[in-house]
Amino acid sequence: MTARRRDPRAERTARTVQTEPRRRLVLDPNAIAASSGGRPRRDPRARRADATLQTAPRLRLDWTGKGLGADVPRTAQGRGQRAAPAAPPLRVIEDPACLIFAALDRPDGALSAHDRQLLAAARLLADAVDGAVVAVAPDGADDWGALGADRVIPLPAAWAVDYAPERRAAALVAAIARWSPLHVLFPESPEGGDLARRVAAACGERLFAGVESLSATRVARRAGGGATELSCAPPRFLSIAADAVAPLGAVRHEARRLDPPETPPDAPKLYDARRLSVDPDGVGLGEADFILSAGNGVTDWAVFADLGRALGATRAGSRVVCDAGHVPRDRQVGASGTVVSARCYLAFGIAGAPQHLQGVGGVERVVAVNTDLHAAMIKRADLAIIADAQAVMPALLRLAREGGHG
Repeated sequence: MTARRRDPRAERTARTVQTEPRRRLVLDPNAIAASSGGRPRRDPRARRADATLQTAPRLRLDWTGKGLGADVPRTAQGRGQRAAPAAPPLRVIEDPACLIFAALDRPDGALSAHDRQLLAAARLLADAVDGAVVAVAPDGADDWGALGADRVIPLPAAWAVDYAPERRAAALVAAIARWSPLHVLFPESPEGGDLARRVAAACGERLFAGVESLSATRVARRAGGGATELSCAPPRFLSIAADAVAPLGAVRHEARRLDPPETPPDAPKLYDARRLSVDPDGVGLGEADFILSAGNGVTDWAVFADLGRALGATRAGSRVVCDAGHVPRDRQVGASGTVVSARCYLAFGIAGAPQHLQGVGGVERVVAVNTDLHAAMIKRADLAIIADAQAVMPALLRLAREGGHG
């Protein structure tokens, strides 16, 4: 019996197929047709395979970690995208049992974190007695319903910027006389605390100031250097300390606008009121609103001082800077120094030790300038600038002076 002769080219081809690494091929029929000058020939088995793929159910990929097979809703933007979370239902309190006033600061025309906490405190008291929260504040484009307010009494928007304590107090006293709220809450802030004492004195009632712990049945604060605790049932007039109550999460209330009461014509009025310039370095770190802080990355201290004056910021520093004597010891920010709660904290050349990060935990906005992309302060920052502090400081100083800020 004669053996079949094998083609040497076939042997070489077989060896090549066996030794070549496996590759993933993506076959595009259109590309094949274009390269061959005509339509590709289709294998009947391929047709059956295509039919099987078309009729087989599509696999759902779960990117949420909740388990394979979780259904991913499809949106108009494309397949497999998760739909936006549904907005909370609107809560309408048509006939409240009582009203809880929240007299907000809105410093410089914007709601502060303290204002949001005050609305949460009013919400806590109102929900316990089926009441409604009334925000009393200079008018603005704020989403009062998302902040927990059922009603809004708008005051003139200019009062958020102008110093008008007498007019604000008179308007609030008139609103209290008209609607008789069960409680009136104020922020224990420089302006809010002043307004609280004016209104309480005009109404002839006592004020429980600086509430640090609040519930529907009890308010408390520390006194005598923290050694004694004062507590009682919630009185009518309360001023709430910062961070005493956490702000509300996802809520949606009606925020119905009420007509502001007419201010009595004989209400006292300041005719020459203006803000006095204050040396920012004379303000304590715990009360500073804008802090300019330096770390080991700062070497030009003259420019740092000029920049602080041009921006109107209170100067501070990290522990290593204070240890070196570049910044006074009482200006050290951190767990072993001062814990700050400024609205803006501008950090130059600060790496971000754990103790320092603890000191800026209550800051609303952190801006960090550092050459290290992976520095802890850069990760903490709301705005990070990856650059040398020595190059950024003079540039920022020049812009501040050109803009008329120094």
